[in-house]
Amino acid sequence: MHVSGKPVIPRQPVAVNESDRAMAFQAPGSRRIALRISPEAERAIRRGHPWVFDRAIRRQSHQGLPGDLAVIFDRKDRFLAIGLYDPTSPIRVRILHHGTSTPIDQTWLRRQVATAVGRRAALSETSTTGYRAVHGENDGLPGLIVDRYEDSLVIKLYTPAWAPHLPQIQSTLDLCIPNRRQVLRLNRALQHQTDSLLDLEDGQVLKGPPITGPALFQENGLRFEADLQHGQKTGFFLDQRDNRRRVQDLSAGKEVLNVFAYTGGFSLYAARGGARSVTSIDLNQLALDGAERNFALNSQVPAVRQARHAIIAGDAFQVLASLAASGRRFDLVILDPPAFAQRRDQVDGALRAYSRLTRLALGVLEPGGTLVQASCSSRVTQEAFVATIQETVEQEQWRLHGITLSGHPLDHPIGFPEGAYLKCLFAAAAPS
Repeated sequence: MHVSGKPVIPRQPVAVNESDRAMAFQAPGSRRIALRISPEAERAIRRGHPWVFDRAIRRQSHQGLPGDLAVIFDRKDRFLAIGLYDPTSPIRVRILHHGTSTPIDQTWLRRQVATAVGRRAALSETSTTGYRAVHGENDGLPGLIVDRYEDSLVIKLYTPAWAPHLPQIQSTLDLCIPNRRQVLRLNRALQHQTDSLLDLEDGQVLKGPPITGPALFQENGLRFEADLQHGQKTGFFLDQRDNRRRVQDLSAGKEVLNVFAYTGGFSLYAARGGARSVTSIDLNQLALDGAERNFALNSQVPAVRQARHAIIAGDAFQVLASLAASGRRFDLVILDPPAFAQRRDQVDGALRAYSRLTRLALGVLEPGGTLVQASCSSRVTQEAFVATIQETVEQEQWRLHGITLSGHPLDHPIGFPEGAYLKCLFAAAAPS
């Protein structure tokens, strides 16, 4: 679509090249939506921000349906951006393109996905077949995640605006990523928006054979399983791959404690790194059963076979306190909790939870041992996270040495401020 001068609301879907007409984005409504937004929102779009919030909209041509294409004009009636409209969310428009007008069609979508896939090319040299292939806003496809697990793709939607365009997504993935199966996942909020989902369901197999068990994949040469239909995220925490590899490098001869272990990713890397023993704690017994199976999948690795692996099912805070009371100590303690702050008003509570975890970890850490503590809450800044840990350590009359921080891996690029959510602190800790 090419727009100039004053906005015109065509009665046809967005213009496309003839060769792509059959695969064009067909907006659910009969007309595109024209929007005017606040000056602040205009500036944000020009800087590349991928969201327009409902409160930023000053004028709107008409109401639309999830997946309609919304065209945003600046104060001089010039084309500013085009995006997917979602009347069900405070994020009212997810920007697909800004700047010069361009057709939003199958060619555009193929270019976006191919570019994202190209960014991950280096992973082919690491014996890794499980990774994020499309990282939503950060790859120019806001609200859309695609994770690859060997020959299976998991398509996760964070907005109903992508639901009408799912056939185009599927066909594009077939062109860009070899796959045998495609599975649909919906984020928790979206699962309740049945009126906007076009009869789509969480865990639905969109393509390929029925799922009869976990998908198997490789990460840096280790074998893992993933529950594509019911597992957390899309089945595995792919974003911690680099941090797991670093834990492996720190684990030789160590007693390692992995808190919030899920299916044992950090635990397995620690074992391959030569840990004498690994203890995995998680509230979910089924996840810990998965950790045991992941160890079994890698029993051919001598270090994994030799490491003692124990599991403890229970609340992490309570288990840590119990271990401290019994005098248990570990050389390396890993804290990788879930997101404590989904909203701005939860940040203070999240920081208190991180502080409490730090205090409990020091209670089971050998003096001079290594603390690994992560946060996946985008609302919590790295500065606040690190300051909270350091303040807690000082209050306990300990000190941190050799602090290093890590962020996102290659397949989780950061394209805008809110996209930076993962941070992980590595440090030696000892009484002061």
